[in-house]
Amino acid sequence: MTSDTETDDKKADNYEAATASSPQAVASFDDQHRGFGQKIQHALHQTPALVPLIVLVLSIIVFGLLLGSKFFSPFALTLILQQVQIVGIVAAAQSIVILTAGIDLSVGAIMVLSSVVMGQFTFRYGLPVEVAVVCGLICGTLCGYINGFLVAVVKLPPFIVTLGMWQIVLATNFLYSANETIRSQEIAKAAPLLQIFGTKVNIGGAIFTYGVIFLVLLVFVLAYVLRQTAWGRHVYAVGDDPEAAQLSGVQVKKVLISVYMLSGLICAFAGWAMIGRIGSVSPTTGQLANIESITAVVIGGISLFGGRGSIVGTLFGALIVGVFTLGLRLLGADAQWTYLLIGLLIIAAVAVDQWIRKVSV
Repeated sequence: MTSDTETDDKKADNYEAATASSPQAVASFDDQHRGFGQKIQHALHQTPALVPLIVLVLSIIVFGLLLGSKFFSPFALTLILQQVQIVGIVAAAQSIVILTAGIDLSVGAIMVLSSVVMGQFTFRYGLPVEVAVVCGLICGTLCGYINGFLVAVVKLPPFIVTLGMWQIVLATNFLYSANETIRSQEIAKAAPLLQIFGTKVNIGGAIFTYGVIFLVLLVFVLAYVLRQTAWGRHVYAVGDDPEAAQLSGVQVKKVLISVYMLSGLICAFAGWAMIGRIGSVSPTTGQLANIESITAVVIGGISLFGGRGSIVGTLFGALIVGVFTLGLRLLGADAQWTYLLIGLLIIAAVAVDQWIRKVSV
């Protein structure tokens, strides 16, 4: 018993001696010094909407200096919002799809078909306009569901699925409508609800439409949902690495289907807003919305590889296109210069995205 006690005492003495002779400093790591370029790279990685915001502000300043009060007026600046409202709404739908590392080439066709359904159900079948609008919204959501099912369950590439859906919906649109346009006067007389997004509101000389207000509200609601809800975080996770997301408990298939359904629903709202914008229901309007929406998304800083970007950046991207279009038009420049500059912006945006993705977080 005495020997065990002596052994314990020796162990305690050895422990205290080892403790006394050990270094007292807390473990530390070398602070890696970041250069100016690396700091910018890190800031842009943390805030993806910063690049399009800077480009938007610079473009407004440049055109403002060149055009003066002709450009810097409440009417001109709100006119930009009115011009980009349809593209902005469709781009919001495109954004959530691209965040999952997908792409939707059918957004424009879904938008047009939804507007045609609203018009035809009202005037061909005599349904109440409220019911016709709901049918149009359901039509867009159903098209989105088909896209999502084929991508998530059948495992087909999003590009191929939506390219095929674009052709199918486009053909259905022309066959169903018989290429018939419902005139603005008829709509205003019998179904003014279809034109409600074109209603104008004058605030201090600035003219807004309900379509513009809807676009802004949509962007901020989606921004909140994507950043502050579990579903939004799952969208980013699926876009970043679907296999890792699956292992983390994310139901990848359900997330993808819900994303494409929401995209279809938003496109249907864009179709409703388009009726308000142009006044009529035309099966030939808005056919380039798919390309224009991708343009706004890319310039807005959302990565085509998924998992990174901000829906607010998409709004900035759409506004950049609107500023360049209006500014060059007021300068009397050829319309081709607009396409040239926007093409350069697209390439520059992708190059910046590649550079930002290299940052070490």
